[in-house]
Amino acid sequence: MVNLEWYRTFKAIYENGTLTKASVALYASQPGVSLHLNALEAYVGKTLFERTSRRMIPTEDGKLLYAYIIDELIKLEKAEQHFKKTTQEKKASINIGMCSEMFQLIIEPEIPRLNFDLEARFGAHTDLIKDLDNGILDLVITPNKQHDKKQSVRYIPFSKEKIILIAGRKTNVSKIQEYIAKNDLKKLEAVLLDNYWYSASNEMEHFRRFWFENFQKKPSFKPNYILPSITSIIRCLADDEGLAVVPDFLCQTDIANQRVLHVWDGNANTENILYFAVQAKSQYKKEIGLLQEIFRNKMPQ
Repeated sequence: MVNLEWYRTFKAIYENGTLTKASVALYASQPGVSLHLNALEAYVGKTLFERTSRRMIPTEDGKLLYAYIIDELIKLEKAEQHFKKTTQEKKASINIGMCSEMFQLIIEPEIPRLNFDLEARFGAHTDLIKDLDNGILDLVITPNKQHDKKQSVRYIPFSKEKIILIAGRKTNVSKIQEYIAKNDLKKLEAVLLDNYWYSASNEMEHFRRFWFENFQKKPSFKPNYILPSITSIIRCLADDEGLAVVPDFLCQTDIANQRVLHVWDGNANTENILYFAVQAKSQYKKEIGLLQEIFRNKMPQ
């Protein structure tokens, strides 16, 4: 008999593209995710993904299976969240989505003082908004305001993040600073290309946008190291060489402690507006309001 968790795992791999991202979304180990997928493929007798070094690419059978199960899985997840909440009379249970770094920086220190249950989910902003729209999540922190024909999701701006260039503490940034001071973008681009670059798998858009807005072209290279999170990048840069483009508020402490170097804000001043995305008809306004207040108190206005 098929295990429902195999289908959940299949859905996570299909939507996230890699075993690593799927394991993060499921709060599971990567070997466990692989085991579920192998079991499902053995059960259906089909290969559901082509394994490559970078991505899990759905086969035609994989696409067909996803189309068959996705609506029912969403309904089951929504029912699970609904009945979990309605059976808990003493405490509300709030489900939130955001990047893992923001959760660690803003929400994690406040958890012992919350008077309600909390479940956090990390992933791509589009997937989190989809879960919000389907009633699985109650609050999402996102820089992407998506068009909503049904008007079932409200977007409330509350802060900004500036995208900046940072360097590892041992990086020789003298030439970079020289060309920045002279505003010699051609030489600056050349010297930047002659460095090792780090990026996070969920922040590649920041890297591409910063480059395009400052050099009026798409980057002609891929970062040497694409890591799971910005905190991983900062740990790697702390005692080594290299460059990265990251949101400023995620590395302010590390810059102040000189673990990494703040190199350049860019001429274009690349910024994102951050939004609270909430269900238009939420039954947890008090609890969501408390979480919003925590963000407003800790984030730049």
